Amino acid sequence: MSDQTTPEAGHGALGDDELFDDVLPLVEEPASSDGLDALEERQAAQPVRSGIDALAEADVPAAKASASRDWTDTPDARARIRSSRLGTLGVLLVTAVLVIGGMWLVNRSKAASASTPGAATAVTIPGRSTVPAPAVGKAAQDFTATGIDGKTVSLGGLKGHPVWLTFGASWCASCQAEVPDIEATYKKFASRGVVVLAVNITEDTAAVKAYAQRVGLTYPMVADPNSVIADEYRVNAIPSHFFIDSNGTIQKIHEGSMSPDDMSATLTELMTK
Repeated sequence: MSDQTTPEAGHGALGDDELFDDVLPLVEEPASSDGLDALEERQAAQPVRSGIDALAEADVPAAKASASRDWTDTPDARARIRSSRLGTLGVLLVTAVLVIGGMWLVNRSKAASASTPGAATAVTIPGRSTVPAPAVGKAAQDFTATGIDGKTVSLGGLKGHPVWLTFGASWCASCQAEVPDIEATYKKFASRGVVVLAVNITEDTAAVKAYAQRVGLTYPMVADPNSVIADEYRVNAIPSHFFIDSNGTIQKIHEGSMSPDDMSATLTELMTK
């Protein structure tokens, strides 16, 4: 036999350990179990979002900004609001003008009606008087009352003067329209001896005095709160006028308001009686 020997594994060929030592560096060393656990935890805490999720998330700020912005910020919306407000204001203004105009026309119509000669307000008197009803050519019924100046006045005490006895009230529209003309006519004829005596029915002295001061009436006035004097003269409407000559005889009876010309003409004629 030859003396040559078969090479041993450790000298002629690579052993198993050497083969693995050369190959293993070429293979990525697997992560340790601790590293795998940490990776899994991070993935669980921050899952990978899909592309759709990412896009949606990117649009969130814009969506929030759009939602937070009031719809009235848009030019069209502001224009609509302005036009709506202006339209509403216009409607309100037109309505107010129509209402005021209507009220003015109604009041003007009432004032014109009240100032029309012959206008009168019907009244109800007690109806308990037993004296004869007044009549033209008959003696006027005497009465005594306290004037708003605190002085006592009687119709009988005015004999020797033409007397214009007028019945009215501060709440009577026709009377209110007429009293300025009575005041003007009184001032015109007072110096000629004519006496104007006004009797306000259903009102006390304080009310009549306040009314005279407010309106500026200076002719003598008396209150007839229970319409006793009006009852004796059978007054059914106010204003009513009785023109009495200096002898105390009734020369004219006129129911309803009078024009200034009629007032002056009647007093002028009365002075000749």
